[in-house]
Amino acid sequence: MQPQFIQLMLSKIEVTGNKDTRSGFGDGILEAARGNENIVALTADLAGSLKLNGFIKEFPERFIQCGIAEANMMGVAAGLTIGGKIPFTTTFANFSTGRVYDQIRQSIAYSDKNVKICASHAGLTLGEDGATHQILEDIGMMKMLPGMTVIVPADYNQTKAATKAIAKMNGPVYLRFGRPVWPIFTKEEDFIIGKAQYLSHGTDVSIFACGHLVWTAIEAGKALEAKGISVELINIHTIKPLDEAAVLASLEKTGCAVTAEEHNIIGGLGDSIARTAANHLPVPIEYVGTNDTFGESGKPAELLVKYGLDPTHIIAAAELAIARKNK
Repeated sequence: MQPQFIQLMLSKIEVTGNKDTRSGFGDGILEAARGNENIVALTADLAGSLKLNGFIKEFPERFIQCGIAEANMMGVAAGLTIGGKIPFTTTFANFSTGRVYDQIRQSIAYSDKNVKICASHAGLTLGEDGATHQILEDIGMMKMLPGMTVIVPADYNQTKAATKAIAKMNGPVYLRFGRPVWPIFTKEEDFIIGKAQYLSHGTDVSIFACGHLVWTAIEAGKALEAKGISVELINIHTIKPLDEAAVLASLEKTGCAVTAEEHNIIGGLGDSIARTAANHLPVPIEYVGTNDTFGESGKPAELLVKYGLDPTHIIAAAELAIARKNK
């Protein structure tokens, strides 16, 4: 007997709370560590910001404070894997990637070390800390490294699930999450590394989103459905390896797409979707993300509007993609 197809609708998505995704990481690593004594946590003077206090209290002997020396932290983490440890490095996304790219490339990725690079405060929603901290290039930097898995979860539950999942896999991982309190709308058990998550089924336009922009896309999708537009919304929490089968199945059905990410449209999720489409099924695609620019200091919500990462811009992008398809 064939399994029954369940029609997913945006109107059925329920918000079960509000919490920052970095807390999902903190709770996830604590749970993972209880089940695996080889898990160790390293930080570059940001234990509180990365929500490691629970881990430190329960496993003080498995915590390493590296100080403001991120490059050294990556080298220490790589070395720990040789002894069978599973190191989780923690600092802001800008310092997890831009400051230490050489160390990640040479000591972790090239050597295929089992290091989990856990990066908080990514994107514009870092807010008032400004452009020097709001990295918008990190997904591209990390996904170009051979063998690197790149995960950008959408909410607290998914970040917690992803943290526990990467502890069980072998190989380097970049896990990206954020600072602001955000709606919780996923279930932990629905997360599978490399498997896209359908949030709604539709026939007019596909919207592929990751991270904080998944919730923004949900809001945009509801507005589009109110206009009579059928939206297929897919949460691409795993940027690499990309679930190409899900992407192509959706594009074949809808014939056009929008990508939404809190990242530069150059090198991020949008590029991955476009490459897949170009190779197999070229269709009109519109991109929602920062357009080759740095951010600035400001309130997170206001920055998302200014830089075109709000529901209004996703709605406009979807309508443009559909218009291009129908020409």
